[in-house]
Amino acid sequence: MELLCYLHPGWEPLIRPAEPTREWMDNTPEAFAYRCLPLNIANSHGWEVLTPVAFEACWNGGNGTGDITVRMPDGGKPEFAPVSIFGQAVLTFHIFGLFRTPPGWNMWVGGSPNRPKDGIFPLNGIIETDWSPYTFTMNWRFTRANHWIRFEEKEPICFFFPVQRGYLDAVTPKLVPMERNPQLMAEFKAWSASRDAFQAKMAKSTPAAGTEKWQKRYYRGVDMQDAPRIKDHQIKLRLAAFAPGEPLPPGAAPAAPAAAVPAASLKDPEPLAAGLDAATLAKAIKAVGSELAAGADREPLHARLVAIGLSPDEATRALDAAADNPLVAAARRSTRLLRKRDWLLDTIARHAELRAANAIIERRAGLSGEEFLDRYYAAGRPVILIGETADWPALARWTPAYLRKVVGDRVIEFQGERRSDPRFEMYKDQHRREMPFDQFIDLITRPEAGNDAYMTAYNSARNADAIRLLHGDLRLLGKFLDGNDANPHGMMWIGPAGTITSLHHDLTNNLIGQFVGRKHLKIVAAADVARIYNHHHVFSEVADIEAPDLDLARFPALRELRVYDVTLSPGELLFMPIGWWHQVRALDFSVTITYTNFRWPNDRFRSYPGD
Repeated sequence: MELLCYLHPGWEPLIRPAEPTREWMDNTPEAFAYRCLPLNIANSHGWEVLTPVAFEACWNGGNGTGDITVRMPDGGKPEFAPVSIFGQAVLTFHIFGLFRTPPGWNMWVGGSPNRPKDGIFPLNGIIETDWSPYTFTMNWRFTRANHWIRFEEKEPICFFFPVQRGYLDAVTPKLVPMERNPQLMAEFKAWSASRDAFQAKMAKSTPAAGTEKWQKRYYRGVDMQDAPRIKDHQIKLRLAAFAPGEPLPPGAAPAAPAAAVPAASLKDPEPLAAGLDAATLAKAIKAVGSELAAGADREPLHARLVAIGLSPDEATRALDAAADNPLVAAARRSTRLLRKRDWLLDTIARHAELRAANAIIERRAGLSGEEFLDRYYAAGRPVILIGETADWPALARWTPAYLRKVVGDRVIEFQGERRSDPRFEMYKDQHRREMPFDQFIDLITRPEAGNDAYMTAYNSARNADAIRLLHGDLRLLGKFLDGNDANPHGMMWIGPAGTITSLHHDLTNNLIGQFVGRKHLKIVAAADVARIYNHHHVFSEVADIEAPDLDLARFPALRELRVYDVTLSPGELLFMPIGWWHQVRALDFSVTITYTNFRWPNDRFRSYPGD
């Protein structure tokens, strides 16, 4: 049969035969999820429409059309962005194609099977595409408010396949006791006994070979006597891609369907993929190439390829071809170098732990500048300095009322609406807000203030004139800091209890001075970078290692993090060496100042390679 997609001038939809692979299935031990043939067939049982551009979207919980925010990357074409046109938390994609099926055939449209997405769900529909001159939209409905979802470029947004109209009306469903089919009952009992025996065997000892860890009769399409039951059993779909063409003239006969796989070949699954065409082989190479490049072992990749339909020999050929690709080979070499670097960093850190003082973050009083340089600054070790600011007026004066009175109604910049965006740190520019300072203090001293509004070091340049009014309550730390710096009084943070600074590292050595309230910090050594899932700039893919819903199955290396817990109280200064990871949570209304103007070099950020 023909499945046509008519294109209006300018339409260029991204459509592909659906892929059988899923990331979560890849990540199951030995890719065992691919042993489930119904999953594999469902995954590839149609065609997918892909988004041409990456984007993020968030629903605020309301039912209006303005309650969904869509965020596009720089340079992203707005005509490709999804829109909110129905309200009710529904995000809509325009599909740039008008589909036509033969008479009597509809089209099932929805999301890709077995591809869940946290916070949003695809809505399904059946469309009469044999007559309709109308395009359709693909709609997704948010399931979580104030949760940003993200689609990557060329991620599937729509899945479709033809279905015959009216056949369900002709179905006669019945409930029948199995005893009325003695042959079926006997086969079921034999299978049930075989399954129980197999599971008992597996409970005693697990075979080393992956192929021995599952029963394959359904996968192979054979009964309990290993005899094939049908001639057209499928272990893999081979859908054609959409290509330029012309519709058949009225009354023309469609092309004959491909010949079924001979029944004799079903006794042994290995020949099923024999004669693998170049396009399929290239697709297989692409699927495993990225993981080979990342240093993955061949055995689980081989098992995955066999599970989705390749013979063992073809899986080996695909892996060999991928491994021979110069880009993959170069990436594997880079991965090995990174692993050697990470091993060395870990070894150095573990040797440092042999020194008892390195097992904790020390609190030191009366430390000289020379000892600070020798033991901490040059060594890249954090330390908490006590008593250095004990006589500073700020410690006694800086109540919310005092701050409000001194700075008054001068307009300041702060980070606002942070609770609407889990990546508020990465997208700081989108959270810049302005407000008179006295109103800002009123805002953040409300009981429900939480993490929504926070004046941070990122806002310091804009706030310099207003905050200068508080400098009379500060002194200089000449032992450690350069008083001749253009900004000797540092960068100020003011916020309510509950403010959070996501897990990150800085590109400078920092001295964090606490003046009002307490802050709790989770600190991780720079040497643990291999376990921190650094994915963009100085940020971790894990924003909060204290999150109650933290998925350790997705981020297993977090289990090995060496985390220092520190509560910083008023009058204490924490030296945070460059590259050390930390996240910060305010326990009270707090005022903090960050200093970077050390007496010693602190400009390594100039050579930072970036992303």
